[in-house]
Amino acid sequence: MKPSLTEIYDARVAAGSLHADSAQRAALPFLEAVRATLELPPKKAGLFGFFAKPEPAAKGLYLWGGVGRGKSMLMDLFHETVDIPAKRRVHFHAFMQEVQSRLHEARKTGVQDAIRPVAATIAQTARLLCFDEMQITDIADAMIVGRLFEYLFDLGVTVVTTSNREPEALYLNGLNRALFLPFIDLIEARMTVCPLESETDYRQHRLQGAQVYFTPAGHAASASIGEIWQDLTAGGVAEPLHLMVKGRDVVLPAHHDGVARVSFWDLCGAPLGPADFLAVADAVRVLILEGIPHLSSANFNEAKRFVTLIDALYEAKVRLICSAADLPERLYTEGEGSFEFERTASRLREMQGAGWGT
Repeated sequence: MKPSLTEIYDARVAAGSLHADSAQRAALPFLEAVRATLELPPKKAGLFGFFAKPEPAAKGLYLWGGVGRGKSMLMDLFHETVDIPAKRRVHFHAFMQEVQSRLHEARKTGVQDAIRPVAATIAQTARLLCFDEMQITDIADAMIVGRLFEYLFDLGVTVVTTSNREPEALYLNGLNRALFLPFIDLIEARMTVCPLESETDYRQHRLQGAQVYFTPAGHAASASIGEIWQDLTAGGVAEPLHLMVKGRDVVLPAHHDGVARVSFWDLCGAPLGPADFLAVADAVRVLILEGIPHLSSANFNEAKRFVTLIDALYEAKVRLICSAADLPERLYTEGEGSFEFERTASRLREMQGAGWGT
């Protein structure tokens, strides 16, 4: 007989590849129920099977809780073991970027409702969609997500998603939020809402007391940061994370389970501003920033962006891991802005503390 998700989880705990967590284990039966329904043999088509409507989607799951509690690990375990061919796991931001692109192409054809054919195309290749980190920050996404998911559910697509927020907190205080509220009702009607109430933040636990500021930047620092990256992502596949901010595409080249890895020039060398860095701070809980150079009047614009980025990360309590050319106090010692940089250096020191972000 095929082992249950709980049995697989317990076996991995016994093998030492996972730490036992009662809240994680309590969520597994909800995922098991979705898996069991999806793996049922398809019903035989009747006389008019060719014209029949798609089978209704199995009830999905909305798994939410604080960062670092193991939500993505549980979803990966589910996605890995559910025995159906038409399944897909994707970060929610990346999926919505894809949807917006498809909608743009569909509208070129003059179709009256572009969402319907886009949903139909998605449903043709995926009976199960697993989303990591569902959150709505862009009004363009907020205005179409309800109808998109309604079509997907009607076309037989089951959705399992993780989120740091309970459904009622999605798109909180967003523009025209009243138009978004039916999507929350849809989530609660078509998905089981399951809180993950673990008191342990495993991501912070792994960083507790660990070195997070490496200088000088170079091969040794890169190797050490690479080990931290592998540990925090559990060797998971990293993908670019696209954040749409006021029509701009802000790209974090490597992202997995709330952890992003970028170079100084990816963020501070690009023409980005406070809104972009706030979006980054909202989207990740750990940022690995490599290659911070010495700063001066020669790279004043990059230095200003770096200060703004650190302010955004500091206020959002994002864990920062970085490599730099020098100690914080010696990064910016001359030229316009060097005096103001003392506050940034102080924040960089504070953010190295073992309890930062908890």
